[in-house]
Amino acid sequence: MEFQLPIQIHPLPRPIAYEDKILLVGSCFTEHIGGNLQDLKFNTLQNPNGILFDPLSVASGIVSYIQNKQYLPEDLVYFNELWQSWQHHSSYSHIDQAEGLKVINASQSRAHAFLKQAKWLIITLGSSFSYRLAEDAGPVFRPGGSGAAAAVYPVANCHRAPASVFRKHLLTVEEINTALDNCMHQLFRFNPEINILFTISPVRHVRDGVIENNRSKARLIESVHHLVNKFDRLHYFPAYELVIDVLRDYRFYDVDMVHPNYQGTSFVLEKFTKYCIEEAAQPLMEEVRKIVIARKHKAFQPATLAHKKFLHDHWQKAKALQEKVPFLDLEEEIRYFSEGGQQGVADGGPAHA
Repeated sequence: MEFQLPIQIHPLPRPIAYEDKILLVGSCFTEHIGGNLQDLKFNTLQNPNGILFDPLSVASGIVSYIQNKQYLPEDLVYFNELWQSWQHHSSYSHIDQAEGLKVINASQSRAHAFLKQAKWLIITLGSSFSYRLAEDAGPVFRPGGSGAAAAVYPVANCHRAPASVFRKHLLTVEEINTALDNCMHQLFRFNPEINILFTISPVRHVRDGVIENNRSKARLIESVHHLVNKFDRLHYFPAYELVIDVLRDYRFYDVDMVHPNYQGTSFVLEKFTKYCIEEAAQPLMEEVRKIVIARKHKAFQPATLAHKKFLHDHWQKAKALQEKVPFLDLEEEIRYFSEGGQQGVADGGPAHA
């Protein structure tokens, strides 16, 4: 008897390998996938602009990495005691304009260099709703203090500015297609070796309304499949369908009934590993996972010889794995284990065993 709706997931024709550089861009669900890959020591770079939700912001961000756009003082606005960029998440806001620009431009340069060598770009789209500065938005909210083209100035993050400053727009499928299609053409010219994996975030944007959220997701799905059918290096992973149509139960959501919880996210990540990561990498993932879990272990009695032996044993395992697989970056784990583990050896305790 089946208790879940079966879903057909197509394995990637060229699965993701451990050696691949992977850039991840998009909504907060991007960071679930990226965080998991990062924990397992894949070579990743996540959201150089911070979290982005709508396709226009995502496409604009990717094009800015291709061009290595460097932001200028007039690109920032000052309100709520912070210098803010309408193209960046609030994590890039800064009390000092020069320091804020320095952080933003360093991120741009890093993304430019990383994207040039990346084998995979994973894009997670969250919403078809786009925001632009309103025609009557005050000069304080306009980059450079100018009113020029204020009505069409795109906004990736609202930074808790008053709602009256913005105009909300539900993008049409044609607008989404145009933005992403142009982005893909520039991307393939910039990095001919790159592959793109699209996902739609299963996070439900209920502040827009349940009906409006469904309209928004439908437009994203339609546009993404149009692009996947058009380009042979574009692929789709059904994170949205796995939560909405396979799990389809509120027990897999957090208390806000909007974000998938640990169990729901873990289910999606298991499928992602099975269908998107090369089979040869998966035993190595398990070895890395055990070392990472040990690194996060919190001892009740860290001074005991038993704990020092635990540290020393895992220091040996991490060191051996690093030597066996040189492209893995286990320096943090090796350093952590060595601080206590080597002391255990010096004490002459059971770490000798």
